Parts: sequence; C-alpha cells; structure tokens
Amino acid sequence: MSQRMNYIAASPAGMKALGSVYAYVRQSGLPARLIDLVYLRVSQINGCAYCVDMHSRDLLKAGLPVEHLVLVAAWHEAGTIFDEQEKAAFAWAEAVTRLGDKGVSDAAYEAASTTFNEKQLADLTIAISLMNAYNRMAISFRATPVAVANALPRQEAASQQRLTAAHNA
Repeated sequence: MSQRMNYIAASPAGMKALGSVYAYVRQSGLPARLIDLVYLRVSQINGCAYCVDMHSRDLLKAGLPVEHLVLVAAWHEAGTIFDEQEKAAFAWAEAVTRLGDKGVSDAAYEAASTTFNEKQLADLTIAISLMNAYNRMAISFRATPVAVANALPRQEAASQQRLTAAHNA
C-alpha cells in the first residue's frame, strides 16, 4: 500500500499541536517506559502498523528486552514480566481505546484509580487519547512503517533480478 498523502505537510499547524501534547505527556511525570508501552499497546489494538513499528523500535532502543516487547499484546498472560502499574495502564488503555457503545465502565475506572492518582490518570488518558489520534491519522493516510520502507529496496532489487533472469532465459 502506498501513502495516500503526507498529512504532516498538509496540516503542519495541526501536527504541531499534536506534537505539543506529545511534549506535555513526556514531561508529565509518568515513566517514559510506561508511556511507550501504552503507545505500543494502543497502536496494537488499533492495528496501526506505522505506530507499532515506531514504538517497538523506540522501546528496543531504550533497552526494553525483546522478551517484554513480544508479550505486550498478551500482557494478561505475561506473568510478572510487567509490573502492576504497567498492567493497570494496559487495562486502562484497552478500556479507553475500545469505547464501544457503553464507554468506559465504572469497574475499569475504579481499577485504574487504585493505581494512579488523579493527575497521573488524567495524563495517562491524555497519552492514550493522543496515540488514538496519531493512529487514526497514520491509518487513514496509510503512513508507511519503517520496516516496510526498508524492505522496499530489497524487494525491488529482487524483482529486478527476477525480471533480468527471465529476460535472459
């Protein structure tokens, strides 16, 4: 799939505004690893290949063991790989991202509020909401993941070699 449009170039002021929210979340006091894990989980739920690729790379670069990375999608079954705060953040991210017709349940709110104070929960929800916005932009306009962009030259080279071999046969 090719990118439909460069939404960053089309709306630089709008993307700058989202960037300001991103900067706020980064300085909010929430742990960087927690924020990045939540960004990854939200992107997995939404099926955003661009953001899954980007946040996976960010987490690995920051030193997250690959064993942790591969279990984010199955965090419920990951034993003690994730701490209680990370598990609570994943559960809240899932509730906020999968709103459905009924919104976020009281039980989900109560569970999150036992782990996070009001400011932390508000900031976590801002982070989740921001990632949902970024996911919708990247999915709607088919942003190309780095892994796909890096694979294209190899695929084109392999395709050219096949064409050359077929032509020479």
